[in-house]
Amino acid sequence: MAAADGSLLDVAAASRTFSRRPRAQAGQQAKATKRKYRASSEAPPAKRRNETSFLPAKKTSVKETQRTFKENTRKTFSPKKYSVSTNDRNQEEKRCIKTSSLFKNNPEIPELHRPVVKQVQEKVFASAAFHELGLHPHLISTINTVLKMSSMTRVQKQTIPALLEGRDALVRSQTGSGKTLAYCIPVVQSLQAMQSKIQRSDGPYALVLVPTRELALQSFDTVQKLLKPFTWIVPGVLMGGEKRKSEKARLRKGINILISTPGRLVDHIKSTKNIHFSRIRWLVFDEADRILDLGFEKDITVILNAINAECQERQNVLLSATLTEGVTRLADISLHSPVTISVLDESHGQFNPKGKVAQEVSRPRTGDELDSFAIPERLDQHVTLVPSKLRLVCLAAFILQKCKFEKDQKMIVFFSSCELVEFHYNLFLQTLLSSSGTPALGQLPSASTRLKFLRLHGNMEQEERTAVFQEFSHSKRGVLLCTDVAARGLDLPQVTWIVQYNAPCSPAEYIHRIGRTARIGCHGSSLLILAPSEAEYVNSLASHKINVSEIKMEDILSVLTRSDCFKGRQWRNQKSHAVGPQEIRERATILQTIFEDYVHSSEKRVSWAKKALQSFIRAYATYPRELKHIFHVRSLHLGHVAKSFGLRDAPQNLSVSAIKKRKANLKRPDLHKKTRSKHHLAEILRSEYSSGMEASVAKVKKQNKHEEPGSQPLRLGVQPAPCLGRGKKLRNREKPKKAYGDIKTSGKVF
Repeated sequence: MAAADGSLLDVAAASRTFSRRPRAQAGQQAKATKRKYRASSEAPPAKRRNETSFLPAKKTSVKETQRTFKENTRKTFSPKKYSVSTNDRNQEEKRCIKTSSLFKNNPEIPELHRPVVKQVQEKVFASAAFHELGLHPHLISTINTVLKMSSMTRVQKQTIPALLEGRDALVRSQTGSGKTLAYCIPVVQSLQAMQSKIQRSDGPYALVLVPTRELALQSFDTVQKLLKPFTWIVPGVLMGGEKRKSEKARLRKGINILISTPGRLVDHIKSTKNIHFSRIRWLVFDEADRILDLGFEKDITVILNAINAECQERQNVLLSATLTEGVTRLADISLHSPVTISVLDESHGQFNPKGKVAQEVSRPRTGDELDSFAIPERLDQHVTLVPSKLRLVCLAAFILQKCKFEKDQKMIVFFSSCELVEFHYNLFLQTLLSSSGTPALGQLPSASTRLKFLRLHGNMEQEERTAVFQEFSHSKRGVLLCTDVAARGLDLPQVTWIVQYNAPCSPAEYIHRIGRTARIGCHGSSLLILAPSEAEYVNSLASHKINVSEIKMEDILSVLTRSDCFKGRQWRNQKSHAVGPQEIRERATILQTIFEDYVHSSEKRVSWAKKALQSFIRAYATYPRELKHIFHVRSLHLGHVAKSFGLRDAPQNLSVSAIKKRKANLKRPDLHKKTRSKHHLAEILRSEYSSGMEASVAKVKKQNKHEEPGSQPLRLGVQPAPCLGRGKKLRNREKPKKAYGDIKTSGKVF
C-alpha cells in the first residue's frame, strides 16, 4: 500500500513538472515539427499506443490535434489558390462531381417486355399519275413543275375522283400522305371550270377550316401555288394574331377561297357585315379531330348555322389522320350521304385495289378501326427510360449526338407547355451554343456552330410564330422546341428526328407528333423519353398496334465522350484509353453542373426554373383518367424532377396559394423569423442529397405535423401531390370552350 502511494506521488510530481514546461520550449518544438512535415510530403505518423501519456497532457494533445486538423482543412479547401499537386486536383474534381449526385438514389430501370404487334402501315404512293384524272392542263403543269409531283399518293388517288363527282367525303389517312392536295386540287379544278367566271367581289366559294395558325399559312401557300394559272380566283387567310382591320379590308374586297381558324371566323361572323356565304360551294374541315380537341365545337356550330342560313347545297369534306367518335358525330351533322375513304395496307384486308370506296359512314367501333393507327412505312420508333434526375442531361446529349456530330439533322422536340419550351430554349441557347471569342457564363467552350435552336408555342406573337415557321421550313438543319401547336398537319421538310420529351396524352396525339417526320415516303425516326415509373406506357402504345424499340440511356450519354469539353481532369492527360461507365458518368455530371451553374447564377433564373417546374407539374396532372395509373403526380420525386430543371433543391411550395402565403410572410418579417427554424428541417429533407431514403425520416414525423402542408418531406416513390387547387384555371393550357351536344373532348389548347 505504501509502495502504491509512493508511485502515485511520483506520477503526480512528473505531471506537475511536465505542466510547468516553458511555453517557449513547447513552441520551438512545435515549429520544428511543422518544418519537418512541411519538407516531407507524407502525413505525420500517428501516436503509438505504447507511449506513456498522462491525463492532462492527453487532453491538451486532443485539442491541439483538432485545431491542427481544422487549419489544414481550411488550407486544403481554400477558394483562393489550389496547388498543382495531383491530390489537390483529384479533390477539386471530386468536389465538382459531388455537387450534382446524378447517379445516386435513382430508381431501378425496369426491363421493357414489349409485346410484338403488327403495325398498320400504308404504302404512300400509287402508280397512277395526275394527268389520268382529266384535270385542266395548266393545273397539271403547275402540279408537275411548281409542286414537283408527278404521281399521286394512295389517298389522293381515291379522294380526288370522288370529290370531282360532287360527293361528300370523310377521309382518313396517315400523316404525311398528301391529304391537303387531295382536297385542294378538286376545289381549284371545280372553281376554274365554272361557266360564269368567278369575280373577286363574289365572296367565298370555298371555306377551309383548320385548327392552328401555322396550318392555315401552310394551306394558304399550297392553294396559292395551285392558283398561279388562274389569277382571277383570289385566296385569303384569316387567323388569330393578325389585325382585324386589315382582315376586314380583305373581306370587303373579296376572297374566293377562304382559309381560316374557327375562332377568328366566328369573330368576323359576329362583327363584320361584309362577310357572307351565299355562294359557298365547298366546306372543308382539315384535321377535324384536332379542331374538336381544341374545344371549337361551339364555334363549329355557329359557322354551320351561318352557312346553312344562306346556302344549303355544297360539298362537305372531313379529313383526319385519326377517326374518333367526335369526328364521326361531326360527320353526321355536316355531311350528306358521304363516302368513307380509309387507306390501309392490303394485309389488313381493308384496302380495295380497284379504288372503290364505301358508300356510307361507318359507326364508331371499339375494334381495330379505332384502336389502331396507320404508321408511316419508313418510320423507326424508339423509347428510352431515363430517371428524372438525368432527363435534362440525356436530352442535351441526344441533341448533341444528332445535331452536332452528324450532318444535316433536323429535329423537333415536343414539350407539354409553353413555359417548358421557353425554359429549355433559353437554357440550351446559353449553354449548348458558344459565341466567338470567350464563352459566356455557363457556355461550353467548344460547342459546335451547327447547333441552331428555334422555339414555337402558343404564347408567342403571331409575327414571331410565322417567322420561326418559315425559317425552320426552309432550313436544312436545326432544333425546334415546341408544344403540340406544331403536331398537326404541318409539312416541315427534311425533319429526321422527333423527340417527345413529355409523353402525349393519347395514342392519337403520339401518332400526330411522330407524323412530322417520314412524310411522303421519306425516312424518319422518333424517340420517346419516359421515366422508369412510366414504362407501362409502352404497353399502352402496343395495345394500339404501335411498336417501339428501346435505346439504352448509357448509349445516349456515351456521346459526351466524343467532346473534350466534358473531359474530367483525371482523363485529360491520357491520350487514348477505353471509355468506361465511370468516365461517362463524370462527363454527364460536368454537363449537369454547367446547367446548374447557369440556373443558379442569379435569383431571376432560379425563379424562372421554378416556374417551369410548376408548369411541368400542372401539365402532368392533366393526363386523362385512363392513364392516371401511369402518369400520377404522387409517383413523382420532386427533388429528382427539380434536378432536371437545373435546381439543386426542390422548391418548398409549388401551388398558387403557397405563393400568396410567401408574399404575406414577406410583409411580416417577425413572423418569418419565428417559423424559420421549423422550416429548416423540411429544407434539409427536401434537399437532393437526402432523397427520402434515410432512416432518420421516421424520427421527424412529429415535427412535420406542425409545418405547413407545402413543406412536407419528400420521399422516394411516394410523393405528396402539390396543391394544384380545385377550380383553378390552368396557366399552361387555355380553358376549353363549351361543347355542343354530347361530344366529349379533352379541351387542351397550346
